Amino acid sequence: MTKTLFDVLPWQLRTNKLHTSDFLLQESLTSIGNGYMGMRGNFEETYSGEMHKGTYLAGVWYPDKTKVGWWKNGYPDYFGKVVNAVDFIPVNIQINGVEIDLSQVTYQDFEQTLDMRTGELKRSYKVVLGDACALITFKRFLSLAVKELSYQKISIAVIEGSATVTLKPLINGFVKNNDSNYDELFWKVLETSHKPLPYLTMITVPNAFGIEQFTVTAMMKNVVTLSGSDQMFAKESLQTDEQVAEIYQAQLASGESITLEKVVSVVTSRDILPSQQKETAESLVHKILPYDEALETQERLWEERWQLADVAIEGDVKAQQGIRFNLFQLFQTYYGDDARLNIGPKGFTGEKYGGATYWDTEAYAVPLYLALADPKVTRNLLEYRHSQLKGAKENAEKLGLRGALYPMVTFNGVECHNEWEITFEEIHRNGAIAYAIYNYTNYTGDTSYLAHEGLEVLVEISRFWASRVHYSTEKEQFMIHGVTGPNEYENNVNNNWYTNVLATWVLRYTKEAYEKYSQLPDFKATVFCSPEELAHWANISDNMYFPYDEKRQVFVQHDTFLDKELMPITELKESDRPLNQKWSWDHILRSCFIKQADVLQGIYFFGDHYSLAEKKRNYLFYEPMTVHESSLSPSIHAILAAEIGLYDKAMSMYERTARLDLDNINNDTGDGLHITSMTGSWLAIVQGFAQMRTWNGQLNFSPFLPKGWESYSFRILYRERLLKVTITETVRIDLLEGEPLTLTLYDHNVELSDHIAMPIEGGVPSDV
Repeated sequence: MTKTLFDVLPWQLRTNKLHTSDFLLQESLTSIGNGYMGMRGNFEETYSGEMHKGTYLAGVWYPDKTKVGWWKNGYPDYFGKVVNAVDFIPVNIQINGVEIDLSQVTYQDFEQTLDMRTGELKRSYKVVLGDACALITFKRFLSLAVKELSYQKISIAVIEGSATVTLKPLINGFVKNNDSNYDELFWKVLETSHKPLPYLTMITVPNAFGIEQFTVTAMMKNVVTLSGSDQMFAKESLQTDEQVAEIYQAQLASGESITLEKVVSVVTSRDILPSQQKETAESLVHKILPYDEALETQERLWEERWQLADVAIEGDVKAQQGIRFNLFQLFQTYYGDDARLNIGPKGFTGEKYGGATYWDTEAYAVPLYLALADPKVTRNLLEYRHSQLKGAKENAEKLGLRGALYPMVTFNGVECHNEWEITFEEIHRNGAIAYAIYNYTNYTGDTSYLAHEGLEVLVEISRFWASRVHYSTEKEQFMIHGVTGPNEYENNVNNNWYTNVLATWVLRYTKEAYEKYSQLPDFKATVFCSPEELAHWANISDNMYFPYDEKRQVFVQHDTFLDKELMPITELKESDRPLNQKWSWDHILRSCFIKQADVLQGIYFFGDHYSLAEKKRNYLFYEPMTVHESSLSPSIHAILAAEIGLYDKAMSMYERTARLDLDNINNDTGDGLHITSMTGSWLAIVQGFAQMRTWNGQLNFSPFLPKGWESYSFRILYRERLLKVTITETVRIDLLEGEPLTLTLYDHNVELSDHIAMPIEGGVPSDV
């Protein structure tokens, strides 16, 4: 059952209601960030209702001790988690001695707006206290121009009567994690002071695993103005062991107002030595612009991003809002500025999943960033994995295997997730790391990473696969047992088709790359593969076992999948959905129902390996059993549905991925947004509706126009060129920058030197 809190608008989230019963959802949807830090849509003023206070700093985390009932050899020592950091936005407000708390105080005319063109979050409401009526307005954004700066502007205007108004801007170091064990605390405040300006320094508590402790300093500068030049306000300073604050008080008559501009600089030991943090924070604060001027710069920087990334849809405002919201949240989370960072599944919006790096980045985010950002952004994502190769080798060694096993969840390359069936059975993520190297190389044409750092990664991943397979003398083929595929509703299965396909492809791709690049004069001998090792990889690739059903002519998800009671999801009762919230885990594991694309994920990755008929048979077999309870599921199904001509299905899957969070489709957005799966709405349009493909370095399009849409358009970067693609009743492709390009449109080779246009083949398609 969907739940939509905000008005459907092309560039904004807006509501005139405080959704107290869905406040966690409202908080998640109004999260803001700038790639360096971010926060949920928490209120500045006191709020005593249900809430999830959350402010997060990129790359700042804590290794919490793994807690399991029965320890198994191979378990990670710690569970890495993003930590709720210094709370620097609070501004407590009193009017005529009454604390403003919307769970306690009566209010009127509530309105909240998140503007995706600027990243500004605005909120306002009126309160009536005695004979006084006041309008309170909040504005804030996190700067793109200076990543360490947070800007806030709070105004209180007396509309009727008179009021004593007290503002208390503060920085709070007493913070808790929502997902902590036994209410443990992860921070200790080292210092609070008002000199040179109010600031607070805190450090993560010691850990037993040799992981660095992070130090953070937050410093604020407050500027208060009154509407009348002859008015005065009182000011005092306040500090405790865990807070630093300033207090401003003024007497206001009807028609008068008080405005606070609060700017906070936040610096961490990731960039600044603890001994230099106070001076750095001070220098940043002294360079601030007034709020409105800083907002103009913010809007210009967002405009530059939107100029490249925007997908414009005519005729469907819900679809338009969905894609823009997802792109907006993605770019708030990661824009490739720091190769030490990656894209957490919740970004800056919550703590679920530990907040760390998943295989989602390589499988789902890389294609988007390749097309919508400078190639160095994706290269930074690849460098991130290369820098963690040592940790990946430790993960494999811990299991008694060779090579490198990239982690399911990590901050530093070492596995820090403690569910056995996911952490040590869901090894297919190793293939996604390798596929991203191929994807980058194939899309950009740049082989420099593959020939050096990438080859190091590929060789160690191949060594893992070669040691993880076993040879069946019964079938005289290689097999991989005891795994979990992308469908996490099945654990510890044998010969997951997708895993076997990925392992085989990696071994073959690595062998070919090694034989090619190791012969070049500038090859750096950081890895060495003997002829015997390469021959062994080839033997595995040539003799891998793949489950297949001759009767149905489909690839079988794993050895015993067809032994299950097979039925479509249409036979489920509405009260059974979602399964992961209604059924026992035992019930789920025994069922045929699929969480997300599994066999179909492999067909998506290697679409040029399979015929259209094979794609249709497998899609029509597996999709009816798929409940799409993973946020990663709808986009892959949208892309394949579009390719095989199921256009209505493709559209429904697009709507699901585009509005997954906006409509709370999986009933789990309250604990944070699904950041990495937000790429799915872009993938569904560009790789699905427009059928963009880049097999073998050849750019292809075969677009269709969804029913109800008048047009859609997008831009992509491709091999030092900028293209704009517009689909109405015709397809038009404009070369905006770069050299002429040969591409394929509806299987016709065309030369793009300025623009080309062609009618949609067959008009507006309908379902097969």
